[in-house]
Amino acid sequence: MNKRYKNAKKISFLSLLANIFLLIIKLVVGVLSNSQSMIGDALNSGGDIFSSMLSYVGNKIALKPRDDEHNLGYGKAEYIYAILIAVVMIYIAFKLFISSLKSLIWPNNYLFSWYLILVCLITILVKLILFFYTKKEEAKNHNILLKAAMNDHRNDIFLTLLNLVACLFSYYKITIIDSLVGTFIAIWIFYTAYKIYKEAYFILMDRSIDEESKKQVLEIIKKHPEVIKINHFNSTPVGYQYQINLTIFVDGNLTTFASHEIANQLEKEIDEIDNICLTVIHVNPI
Repeated sequence: MNKRYKNAKKISFLSLLANIFLLIIKLVVGVLSNSQSMIGDALNSGGDIFSSMLSYVGNKIALKPRDDEHNLGYGKAEYIYAILIAVVMIYIAFKLFISSLKSLIWPNNYLFSWYLILVCLITILVKLILFFYTKKEEAKNHNILLKAAMNDHRNDIFLTLLNLVACLFSYYKITIIDSLVGTFIAIWIFYTAYKIYKEAYFILMDRSIDEESKKQVLEIIKKHPEVIKINHFNSTPVGYQYQINLTIFVDGNLTTFASHEIANQLEKEIDEIDNICLTVIHVNPI
C-alpha cells in the first residue's frame, strides 16, 4: 500500500510542474489573443494545478499507517480530497461557461496568432505523456486520485484538440467557434467533476462492496462444506479496499478450536481478493 501512495504522490508532483508550465503559456497567449477557448484552457490548467496539489496532500495523508485514533488507517483521505478536486472543477466550469456565453452574445476582438497553434500542440504532447504514464500506474494501484488525474489528462487532450480547431477557424475570421468551444469545455469539465464527486461520495457514505467481489467471497465459502450457512454479511470501505464482516454457522458438536480453525482458514482465503484488506468472521454453533 505504501508503494501505491508513493507512486501517486510522484505523479501528482510531476502533474503539478507540467500544469504550472502549461498555465503560464496558455494564459499569456490567451490574453494577448483574447481567445475564450485558450483562456478557458488556461483556467482548466489552473484547476489542474490546484487538483494536483490536493492530490499530493491527499495521498500523503492516506500514506500514514493506522494508529490508535484511526484503527482502519487514513485511506479515505484520498476520497475526501477527490471531492475537493471535484468542487474546484465545478467552480471553474461555471466561471468559464458564463464567460463563453457572454462572448457569444457580445463578440470580442479575437486576434489570431500562430502562438495559439504552438501552445495547443505543446499541451497535447505534454498531456499525452502524462496520460499514458498515469494510466500505467493507475492500472497497478487502483487509486481514485490517479484515476481522476488520468481522466483529466485525457480530457485535456480532447479539449485542446477542440481548441486547436477553434484556432484554425479563427485564421479564416470565423471566431464564433472559439466561444462555442469554450462553452463545450465548461460543460465537459462539469461532467468530469460530477463523476469524480459521485464515486468519492459513495465510498465516503460506506457503499457496500461490489456484487462481483461479494460473489467471489461466497464462492470461497461454498468450498468449505463445514459451513452450514452464513449471516450478517457486511462490508466497510477502507480507502480503496474493504473490510468484510460475516457470521458463519457450523456443527455445534465441533470443538471450539476446530470451528475457529474453519473461520481462520476462510479469513486467509478471502483476504487474498485484491480489494479486500481484512476479513473478520464470527462463528456460531448450530
